[in-house]
Amino acid sequence: MKIRPCAVAGTFYPRDPHHLEQLLEKFLGGKDQGSDAAGIVAPHAGYPYSGEVAGWAYGAIPASFGGTFVLIGPSHRGYRTCISRLPWETPLGIVDNDPELAELLDVEADEVSHRDEHSLEVQVPFIKHRFPRARILPVLMGDQDYESADLLAGKLIGAVKKSGRDDVRFVASSDFSHYVPAVQARTNDRYAIEALKDLDIREFYRRVAEKRVSACGVGPIAAACLACKARGSTQGELLAYATSGDVTGDLTVVGYGAIAVR
Repeated sequence: MKIRPCAVAGTFYPRDPHHLEQLLEKFLGGKDQGSDAAGIVAPHAGYPYSGEVAGWAYGAIPASFGGTFVLIGPSHRGYRTCISRLPWETPLGIVDNDPELAELLDVEADEVSHRDEHSLEVQVPFIKHRFPRARILPVLMGDQDYESADLLAGKLIGAVKKSGRDDVRFVASSDFSHYVPAVQARTNDRYAIEALKDLDIREFYRRVAEKRVSACGVGPIAAACLACKARGSTQGELLAYATSGDVTGDLTVVGYGAIAVR
């Protein structure tokens, strides 16, 4: 059986399964929120820096969830929007793909583009650990302007509607400001995120442009929020925010946010 092998195990997160389990237990412990978000935004940096924030995002979905996570992440290498149809390897075991939903989604598969990309891979161990019965449909996003996000959201909603299923949740993978002073990161990131409170995606884009917020997953955030909004969601809630400087003590930081869309 062909699988998508781990590309960043041992760098972004531990390759040793016991160490990885311990970290995930720590990140997810005490973060159950007693609700079921339609979608989340989670960071994708190395686990020592962003894992705690990611734990808050995944805590917004009950551990009993056994459906499909549509993972939407940015292509850091500039590849076009594409899906993966393969099962994905993690140090904790394989996570199955959802071939039925993939077949309904009008987006081409391109396994080469997914091969070395970390933005989606770092999400998969969280899913394997917390939602052992869940499947995934990884979507790598190229162009990230509003029109591209709206187009992708429409395709995602169309596929979900055709499937007749309700057991689908969306995960947008994104970090926020990159390598700016900590005060600037916190101020500008929160200003942009505030627009998601009412899922005003055009305003979100406007604020990102106004403050030049160097978030790498603006398109995935927008696509996930638009898809959730089409399914009845009305608000985005910031659950946690931190920067790499909270761990390293550096004054120049990367920002991380956990957001639940309900």
